[in-house]
This record gives sequence, C-alpha cells and structure tokens, in this order.
Amino acid sequence: MIDRLIPAARQILDRQTGQVTDAISYAQPRYRLTVDGRDITADITARLISLTLTDNRGMDADQLDIRLSDHDGRLAMPPTGAVIRLWLGWSTTGLVDKGTYTVDEINHTGSPDVLTIRARSADLRQGFARKQERSWHNKTLGDILRTIASEHALKPLVNVTLAAVGLPHLDQAGESDANLISRLAEDHDAVASVKNGHLLFQPIGAGVTASGLDLPHITLTRADGDGHSYINADRNNYTGVRAYYYETNSAERKQAIAGEAGENTEPDNAKTLRHTYADRESALTAARAEWQRLQRGTQTLTYTLARGRPELIPELTYTLKGVKSEIDAIIWLGGNITHELSDQGLITRLDLTAQLPENEEITGDGTQSYTGVLAWYRDEKTGQQHKITEGDQANPKRLTHLYASKRTCERAVKREWERLQA
Repeated sequence: MIDRLIPAARQILDRQTGQVTDAISYAQPRYRLTVDGRDITADITARLISLTLTDNRGMDADQLDIRLSDHDGRLAMPPTGAVIRLWLGWSTTGLVDKGTYTVDEINHTGSPDVLTIRARSADLRQGFARKQERSWHNKTLGDILRTIASEHALKPLVNVTLAAVGLPHLDQAGESDANLISRLAEDHDAVASVKNGHLLFQPIGAGVTASGLDLPHITLTRADGDGHSYINADRNNYTGVRAYYYETNSAERKQAIAGEAGENTEPDNAKTLRHTYADRESALTAARAEWQRLQRGTQTLTYTLARGRPELIPELTYTLKGVKSEIDAIIWLGGNITHELSDQGLITRLDLTAQLPENEEITGDGTQSYTGVLAWYRDEKTGQQHKITEGDQANPKRLTHLYASKRTCERAVKREWERLQA
C-alpha cells in the first residue's frame, strides 16, 4: 500500500512544485503610483478598476485616467493640481518610468461608487495655452523654438537641419505658443512635443531623436497582437495642395502648389491651406509638408498587443509579419499609444500610419507622362533605405510608401510598371 502511495505522492509534489515555479516565472503586470511624492500603490491596489495612459504624439498633452472603486465610501479624493508619477511594467522585466501628470479633473459616480482621476502631462499645463501677440523677423526656426523653450524653462532639442531653416517673417497674432509650435511642425512635416522638460522638434518618421540617436525599429508578429484594424482609403482624393503667399512690396496674392502634377501645374482637386505665408519658399514648404501628410494617411492601422509593452513611445517604426500581405509589405510609423491596465491584464494599443521614404520627395514635376517607376525599401539588416527602379528614370512615378523588404518593393515596382505600360 505504502509502496503504491509513494510514487503518487511524488507526482503530486512534482506537479505542485512545477505550478509554483510557473507562478513565479509567469509575467504579471505591475505598476507604481506616487502622489506628490508619496507612494500610494499599496493603498489603491485592491480598489483599482483600470488605469489608462494615452501617450500622444505632438503637442497634445498626454493623459492618465485612473478608475478606483469607492464601494465603502472611504476613498479620499486627491486635490486638483496634485502631481502623479507613474511606473508601468511586468514582474519579469521591471518597471518603466512613464513620467509625471498633474490632476485637473475629478469625477465621482455611483452606484456602484467609482472615483475617476484624470491627469495630464505637467509640461503642457503652464503657460502654453496663453495667447500672445508678437512677430519674428529674419530668424531661423531654431531661433524661434529656442526662445519659446527658454520662456517655459524647457531644454530645446531641435533637429539640426530644421533648426537652420530661415524664416523671413513670422507673426504670432492672438495665438498660443502651443498652437504656434504645432503650426510650425505642420509647415515643415515635423513632429513637436514636450516631454520630461524638453521641447522636441524633429522630422516625422526620421527614426532618430532630436539629439541624433537612432530610435529602435520594432518587429511585431501575428502572435504579438490581440486585434487589428486596417484601413486603406483615399477619402478626399486630393491631387495636390495649394498655399497662398504675398511677395515683398506686392499686394498680389500668389500660390505655391505641391502634388502629383508638380508645382507648375494646377491640380484637378487641390487642398487649400488656410494660412497665408510671407514668401514663396515658406508657402511651398508648407504645401509639400501637407501633401506628405495626406499620402502618409492613406493607409492606417490600429494594432493591439495582447501583452503590453510600456517601453514603446510615439515615432517608432514597425514591421508587421504574418498579419496580411498588404500590411506586412510596408513600414509603419507609430503615432499615439495607449497603455491600459485592468483585470484583463496590461495591453498596448498602437495607432500607425504608413511610413514614407526619407530620401525622396513624392511630388511630381508637372507631367503625368511617366517614363518609369521608382520605390524605396528598408533593408531588414542595416535599416538603410535603398531604391528599386523600372524603366527610364527621366520622369519616374514615385511609389508613396516605404516597403518592408527588397522583395515586396520589387514586386510593387514591377506591378506598377506593367500597369503603366498597359
């Protein structure tokens, strides 16, 4: 009898030991919260319903929403203006510092009684929304951004090429600094943001930080995702962008055009920018930037990671594998990121748009009589961009998106070349 029980007992003990080992090694979501420097993690763990952090691209403030159960009515409401600091991660990899947020909204609902705390990134709360009246003459983009950064006690990190761009005249008429910076970013196909005491200004999708360090390129597989939504839509069907400007000592309003037909040809359906520019070069730069933005937005992808990755930030580039051939074929550029912690675990939702080649303008030269086709792809090993061509390159049709591999790029170029010849 005892002889028969010993092996069974050993099997039970081994199974229990294995379960304990699995529990220890199994990744579990973790977080840490402080309010005005005091750690409140232990106080709210049993009450936490959900924690959602939206890391916005650009000048929109990042937002932190915390929902807590107040079933017993004993939960104290934090004061508006309190500073919350968040760390987010996993038990196996540690926590990632996600920054500080200032409480600006408290909401209590019931029943069941729930307290919702909303906080926004502290860097964008003070001063940026105040409207100002001033002008700059013969300054560079870097001069203007450094001045604004200094006024808000921020350290400027501006891309070297963009910083050197000259602006003959710029008016800030009843406009906040946040809006002005956003407008300058739009005019130069750049992304501007305020993070951790820095004013960042860099080209969209450059793949580097403002200080020149390379950002990592992320590869995601079908197994990483818990859901996706892909849209390929040419909603407005614009064929170009028009921007107006005035020449010096002239009252005549002129136009600069970027688009499929080039700047010397009037497009069939042009989007017109509302702002009027001080000179032709500024107007053409803004028109080209908006045209790039329109092309980038024709394909969008929302991708939800079943296992959240709090280290991901806006402006990273991505390759998708095993999702769908059209999705896998191109490089994706990261926009807003949402991290959500609840009883379902920690997930990350990515808003992505199609990446454009960094080495090629996608405007035409004034004619639709294409003599060839040109496209760019990202080398999977080196990260460098290379081009593939078909036909005479005197006036090639430039394919819009950056392809994920040489093979997919060659296939797209060949398909388009055959279509043009037909």
